Amino acid sequence: MTTPSPGSPSDEHQVPSQGASTWGAVFVSTATTVFLAELGDKTQLAALLLSAQSGRPLVVFVGASLALISSSLVGVLLGRGLSRLMEPRQLERAAGVLMVAMGLWLGRQAMLQLAPDLVAHLARA
Repeated sequence: MTTPSPGSPSDEHQVPSQGASTWGAVFVSTATTVFLAELGDKTQLAALLLSAQSGRPLVVFVGASLALISSSLVGVLLGRGLSRLMEPRQLERAAGVLMVAMGLWLGRQAMLQLAPDLVAHLARA
């Protein structure tokens, strides 16, 4: 039995290697992860408020969907580009550091807005 050469039509029907994931597995994993990450997120709360205020839930749904698709496209394109420059483990670490840094920055911003007197007092101490 001969092995097909790379690029031959039968390549797409070969069983993926152990490291590769099937289309369905990647799709389900991505859909589940993004869905769970967005539940109760500020984006969902914003859509809830906009829908209630405007009385036009379908328009809000379409607008929010297009915004989520656009921001996801940015993430996918950045991820693809960065994966060419960095090893997966490095990319995971960089994403983790970025998430922690953003969380700390957002927490600081919230403290500045919610308790400016406390922040000023702590800064003087």
